Amino acid sequence: MVCDTRLMVHNIIARWPGSVHDSTIFNDSALCPQLERGDYGNMFLLGDSGYPCRNYLLTHVLNPSTPAEEAYNRAQISTRNPVERLFGVLNRRFPCLQYGLQIKLDNVPALIVACTVLHNIALSRQDFIVDDPEEPTQT
Repeated sequence: MVCDTRLMVHNIIARWPGSVHDSTIFNDSALCPQLERGDYGNMFLLGDSGYPCRNYLLTHVLNPSTPAEEAYNRAQISTRNPVERLFGVLNRRFPCLQYGLQIKLDNVPALIVACTVLHNIALSRQDFIVDDPEEPTQT
């Protein structure tokens, strides 16, 4: 998944089984060649150590040896935090994602995508999850 700081999902791939590595899924996605071509200009994705560092995909420095590298790592990790929060928000918004699905395995990817679309609609309507301290509360 790719999301912004508001937890709005901009890209999701749900067709691979859980044992496939994240970088394999990304490399096979439509997003990867778009970024390779420069379709998104000077925008960057932030990834964890499971991804290789590329011109458009910034990962943390494995063994920082300077204060600048340590500062970069702190900034990169804290800026990457929204995607981790997103998974928690989706699990709270749609408990079926957290507690299991009683449907055919072939239907699971479509359900995950549907939950993500509904999440985006809820955000656009300012329907926030109340117990997420990072999200604004509805007034």
